[in-house]
Amino acid sequence: MVEDESTSAEPLGNGEYTAEDIQVLGGREAVRRRPGMYIGSTDQRGLHHLVYEIVYNSVDEAMAGWCTKIDVTILEDSSVRVTDDGRGIPVDIHSATGKSALETVMTTLHAGAKFGGKTYQVSGGLHGVGASVVNALSLWLKANVRRNGKLYEQEYKQGIPQGDVKAVGKADDTGTTIFFMADEEIFSQSGYDFSTLSERLREVAYLNKGLEIHIRDDGADEERTFYFEGGITGFVRHLNRNRLVRHRQPIYISRTVNNTIIEAALQYNDGYADSTFSFANCVNTIDGGTHLTGFRSALTRVLNDYA
Repeated sequence: MVEDESTSAEPLGNGEYTAEDIQVLGGREAVRRRPGMYIGSTDQRGLHHLVYEIVYNSVDEAMAGWCTKIDVTILEDSSVRVTDDGRGIPVDIHSATGKSALETVMTTLHAGAKFGGKTYQVSGGLHGVGASVVNALSLWLKANVRRNGKLYEQEYKQGIPQGDVKAVGKADDTGTTIFFMADEEIFSQSGYDFSTLSERLREVAYLNKGLEIHIRDDGADEERTFYFEGGITGFVRHLNRNRLVRHRQPIYISRTVNNTIIEAALQYNDGYADSTFSFANCVNTIDGGTHLTGFRSALTRVLNDYA
């Protein structure tokens, strides 16, 4: 005999369910209320993701052929500075928002030059939400843009502009510099791991041959510079640096198919297990995907035909 000990749940509230019970969150409020939806977590991994998202914007400029150097600095107060020598985020008025393009990019989700395909053929990061998410999750953020011979600036607190974009000086070059301090109300940790950031930036440098990436931790007095003319060929050599390789020169393939750039490099070693790293638009696809499945199938077919 089975006794049913279950009890029905008690209704909450007074039973009223009206339009007033529906909450509407704006972009900034939604990000701050549910940060995990945008950066995965609020621990150190999420903290690092803020850095990556700003760096990816600079990498987009590099992939478009306009940026050759990115500097990342962890300052002594645990704020972060990311500087590039790209074209600089536009500061003129955006027709759809009536605000500066810089403010639009920094405060509006899904605002950026990554969607139309005109400015960037390929891009990394969260595809148009990166800068605005970092801004929303920062205690404060300052954007400096060097463009049109002028230095422009705008400051934010928890994603809210503290004034309009304004010219504050002259500039002899072009580029963008973002300073930000992660909000301690959001993140459970405030410290960055230099080694983790360095390894990711090393990967980015390998994936973008000819791009120089410098990272420095002012508090720990550590710094690294990554620059690889060989691209992913050098990456494969790096992965095999402690292995006995079966052929000295990695096999390298580069093709453009239907406006999609495809690169592959491989080198056999004395190990019994394979180690495969796959990326799409500079993002490490750790769970694979159709691009990796297609590569494995094609490689197997070629080897079988040869055998």
